[in-house]
Amino acid sequence: MLARQMMMRKLEGRRTSSRLPELVDLVMARPLISAGMVAKTLEVTPQGARRIVQELGLREMTGRGRFRAWGIL
Repeated sequence: MLARQMMMRKLEGRRTSSRLPELVDLVMARPLISAGMVAKTLEVTPQGARRIVQELGLREMTGRGRFRAWGIL
């Protein structure tokens, strides 16, 4: 619950068409997310998915340059 509240604070001042609220819901529903999963679910490009994940400040879990996965601790 605390992680959700902290992520929701980052949404303040965003446009109403922002995909970040949908990304917060996805992160809370799944333990790990990948760029491909985010791109398919939110209907954005893989590069756009990586950018919005970076804006949200999720922790990269795999330690790899390719095939990254992010999650919250």
